[in-house]
Amino acid sequence: MSQWPSKKARLVLRALMRLGWNIKRHDKTSHRVLEREGWPDYVFAFHDKEEIGPRMLARISKHTGLTPNDLS
Repeated sequence: MSQWPSKKARLVLRALMRLGWNIKRHDKTSHRVLEREGWPDYVFAFHDKEEIGPRMLARISKHTGLTPNDLS
């Protein structure tokens, strides 16, 4: 069983913002380019109401430093 719970994209984005990520660019699509000092830019490409599963959350964490505790 995965340590990652499924979460809505808006909650994941909110957790990333608390970690220090900022929206660098956002057009009229679901794609948002996030930036954080000391990290390469990350493209967050999910609609707010979309459910993100455990496997994708694990992938996001490798690029952003997100942990399961950050989603609580």
